[in-house]
Amino acid sequence: MAEYGYFLSCEQYGPAELVEQARMAEQAGFQALWISDHYHPWNDEQGQSPFVWSVIGALSEAVSLPIQTAVTCPTVRMHPAVVAHAAATSAVMTNNRFRLGVGSGEALNEHILGDHWPPAHVRLDMLEEAIQVMRRLFTGEEVNHHGPHYTVENARLYTVPDEPIPIDISGFGPAATQLASRVGDGYISVMPDEAMVEQYRKGGGGGKPVSGGTKVCYGTDKEEAVRTVHRLWANEQLPGELGQVLPSPKHFEQAQQLVTEDMVRENRVCGDDVEEHVAELKQFADAGYDRIYVNQIGPDLRGFFDFYRTKVLPQLQQAV
Repeated sequence: MAEYGYFLSCEQYGPAELVEQARMAEQAGFQALWISDHYHPWNDEQGQSPFVWSVIGALSEAVSLPIQTAVTCPTVRMHPAVVAHAAATSAVMTNNRFRLGVGSGEALNEHILGDHWPPAHVRLDMLEEAIQVMRRLFTGEEVNHHGPHYTVENARLYTVPDEPIPIDISGFGPAATQLASRVGDGYISVMPDEAMVEQYRKGGGGGKPVSGGTKVCYGTDKEEAVRTVHRLWANEQLPGELGQVLPSPKHFEQAQQLVTEDMVRENRVCGDDVEEHVAELKQFADAGYDRIYVNQIGPDLRGFFDFYRTKVLPQLQQAV
C-alpha cells in the first residue's frame, strides 16, 4: 500500500512557514515529509532558500513524521564529510526517522564557490565516491580516504545514530537509475515512470523503497491557480538538461519566458477537482512507487490541507 507525504519547498517558504506546513501536514494525515535542499530558489519570484539542516532541526521538534532531503548534493558545494556530519545529527534528532536523499545536483546551487561544474558522468562518479565516504563516517569510526575526487583525513563522527542512515538516490535517466539500483538504499524520482522503476528493481533495487514527488496548485479558481504556477514554477516545464546546467535564478527567468500558461495548464494539476488531484498521485502508485509526496504551490495552504484531509487522501487510501 502506497504512503503519501508532503513535499516542503525551501525555494518558496521561509523556515517558520515550513515548520508550520509540516504541522499542518501531520494533522491532515500525511505520513512523511520531503524537504528540498537548495542554495538558491529557481527564480526570484519563489524568493526563499533557508539552510535545510537548520530547518530539519526545527522539524525534529515540531512533528513526529519521517523526514527526507529531496535531494541533497554531497559533491561540490558541500564536501561529503560535512554532509555526513549534518545527516548523522539529523538522524539522531529525529530518532532514526531521517533518510538522506542525494543526487548529482544542479549548477544553480553547486557552482557558487567557483568550482568547475562537471559533466553528468563525472558528477555521478563523484556522487558514488561521496556515498562511500559518508557510509564509512556513519559507522562512527575514524575514516581516512584518498580517492579521485575527495580526501578525508582522521575524520570521525562522534554523534551518530544507532541505526545506519538510509541513502536514497535520485535518478532521472538510465545512468543515474543504474547507480541508484547498484548502491542506493532506495530510489527517488519526480516522474511517474514505470520503466525507470522497473529498471531500478531489476538492476538490484529489489524490494527497496521507491519514492516520487509532484507539485499541484489547489485553489477554487482554476485559472488563477494556473497563473500562480506560471509565475512561480514555470521552470519545471523547461526541457532537457537546462535544470542541471543553468547557473543562476536570472538565467532560469530568461529561459522560462518560453513557457506558456497553456503548457502549465496541460502539465500541472490546478484547481479543486478532486479526481484530478487523485489521478495525479495515483499515477505514481500505479507506476510502482511506494511513497508519493505532493507540494502545494499556491497560497491557500490551509485550504489545501483541508482538501487533502477530507477528499483526496481518503480516496487514495480506498483506491488501493
